[in-house]
Amino acid sequence: MYFVSVTEEHFNGIVDLVPTPDELYRIYPSATFPLDNAQLQKLMEMRKDLTVAIDANRVVAFANLYDVKQNISAFIGNVVVASSHRRMGLGKTLISYMSDLCINKYNAQAHLSVFNFNTNALILYTKLGFKPYAVEERINLKNEVVALIHLKLG
Repeated sequence: MYFVSVTEEHFNGIVDLVPTPDELYRIYPSATFPLDNAQLQKLMEMRKDLTVAIDANRVVAFANLYDVKQNISAFIGNVVVASSHRRMGLGKTLISYMSDLCINKYNAQAHLSVFNFNTNALILYTKLGFKPYAVEERINLKNEVVALIHLKLG
């Protein structure tokens, strides 16, 4: 398994990582289901360091950076791991890889945001040293109030 920068050839594989509206909301709340190449192209224009994990020539994870402020902070976003590769350490490896990009490429503190109902991700991020610092109220697809928890490394 290895990480590479996203190209348009990876788009279909990224789309396959997000099979339901709830999954898309969890990783990319402003997107419209189904995720498609046009939305990914727009994401490529707005974000930095779009990265996929490749296993056996298949896209198995995706993440990127946004709100990058050199020497200050950068947010890790759109984090998703294929259901077939969850609970195998790939999420940990991906977040560590993206955190290293924040630190080594931008000299920036790594931040991320996660919804309160994404328990596995919350546990993973805190085990990796991320600490909550703010909570933002959001409305989910069922018109219910949910919490978007902002965390930073360190």
